[in-house]
Amino acid sequence: MASNTFSFSALPANVGELQALAEAEMKTPFQTAALAVAVFCRYENSVDDCIAMLDYLKGPEPTNNFDKQFIRDRLVGKTYVPRSYFAGTSPSNNYQATAPYTVTVSDNPYSYTNENYATLWISSSGADNPRQITLRLKPSTGVWYVNDYKGLLPDIRKPVAEDPWA
Repeated sequence: MASNTFSFSALPANVGELQALAEAEMKTPFQTAALAVAVFCRYENSVDDCIAMLDYLKGPEPTNNFDKQFIRDRLVGKTYVPRSYFAGTSPSNNYQATAPYTVTVSDNPYSYTNENYATLWISSSGADNPRQITLRLKPSTGVWYVNDYKGLLPDIRKPVAEDPWA
C-alpha cells in the first residue's frame, strides 16, 4: 500500500490555473485524484469553472448532463463535502480548510485489479471510512484521467454550524 500527500498553496479557480499546477501532468493516478478534490471545491463559487476543470480531468470523456445533475444534487447546500478531504478540517470547524490545502491519496491491494484502471482512496474528516475514486490510464499518452468520482460525493457529517443537534 502506498500513500501520496499533495499540498496546494491555492486552489485552482479555472482550467488555466489547474493546468499550471505540477500535478496537472497527471502521470500518476494519485496526482489526478488529488486534483479532483481541489476541482470540486470550486463548485461553491463557480459551477462552470468546476465543470470545465472536471472536463480537463476526465480527458476524452467530458462531463455529461447526467453527471452535472449528479454533482448538483450532491453539492448544492453541501459544498463543504470536498473540503472535508483536506487535512485540518472537521465538522467542529465547519470543514474550513486553510492553505496549504493538503490531501492524502492511498491505494490498497485491490486498487489495480483491472488493467489501465486504479481505484484510490481519500479520507474525509466527516466520514468513518475513506472514499473512493477510480482513474483510467490512457496508454498512448501515459496520462491518468478521472473515470468515476461519485464515491467522493456522498453525504458526510454536517458541519456544527448546520447541525441542530450539535
